[in-house]
Amino acid sequence: MPLSPGESPGFLLWHATLRWQRDIAAALAPLDLTHVQFVLLACTWWLNSQGEHPNQLAVARQAGTDVKMTSQVLRTLEHKGLVEREVDPADTRAKRLRVTDTGAELAPRAIAAVERADAQFFRPVPVGDAVALLGRLARPES
Repeated sequence: MPLSPGESPGFLLWHATLRWQRDIAAALAPLDLTHVQFVLLACTWWLNSQGEHPNQLAVARQAGTDVKMTSQVLRTLEHKGLVEREVDPADTRAKRLRVTDTGAELAPRAIAAVERADAQFFRPVPVGDAVALLGRLARPES
């Protein structure tokens, strides 16, 4: 006999994810960023702050996003003046990414907004427990 929806971990995760995504979208809307735009901007900003000038593939790997979609979203971020995509001198097929001054000012504000939304969403669960569980669930099977 199948589990009732309220007993199904997958179904509950689906609903929790939808609620969390709505909360994140609401937090980012005043900054004119979608969730995926935020993730790619934040990843690029973080990699730049570590002294790296990543290509699109490195940012996609960092973010866990599809390479083609990453390219499209980075193009949008470029049009918004938040990132620059420059031809890699070592490989003219690759684009190196650099967050602009405007993007570097926005990224920490957006990260803070998302962290506030996360803190509110995960408030009922101790942070360490949430991080441990989600970390375990996010890892691919070994």
